[in-house]
Amino acid sequence: MHLTDDRYQRDRLRLELALRLLRHEARTQTIRYWTGLSDDRVRKLFRSYIKPGAGLRRHRGKSPEQVNYFLRSGVIGAEAHALASILLLFGVVADQPNPASIRKIPTISRGRLLCDGYEAYRRVVPRPRIDFEHAAFLAKALTAGDEIRLRFCPACEALNIVETITLREPHCRACEAAMPDKPKTPAPGRPLRAAAGPAADAAKLPAAPKA
Repeated sequence: MHLTDDRYQRDRLRLELALRLLRHEARTQTIRYWTGLSDDRVRKLFRSYIKPGAGLRRHRGKSPEQVNYFLRSGVIGAEAHALASILLLFGVVADQPNPASIRKIPTISRGRLLCDGYEAYRRVVPRPRIDFEHAAFLAKALTAGDEIRLRFCPACEALNIVETITLREPHCRACEAAMPDKPKTPAPGRPLRAAAGPAADAAKLPAAPKA
């Protein structure tokens, strides 16, 4: 009975996460990645539990693959930095990339934390512009670290998204100080903040929920 109960619990959590991802308008391949459900199961869930008048769309095509989206100047870039700070705060990503763990990312508990972090981002940032698909891609890209990574500014300790390989030394979006290629973590007791406008609000978020 114990094994049966454990399996039922895992299946229930998997379905709950899938429904949560559907409500965030995640693509089928993204839901499959985070839950392990088949495409057919995802489609049946959508037809069974999402009402036609709910205003949710099923997006087709490939998921985002271009990290330059997060390196833009202006509003999108600022929001990407705020989102990265929240994902770090919620334990979805680490401050240093870990390519070896990229295959271990799609767990149910981490998927729930990803949803928690994205929902917190939408509460913190006025008129948020980054969709869930890009948030999920940001989590994967920062964990892999082969194209982008996180770096703390040595001057103001703001969190920045930087290119992993670049010919130019990156500068902090918040204070414009140069950021040499030496990982630095904030001093103990200092609040985490992003190199972006909404960062002050992000630092006020409550502790991330337990997985």
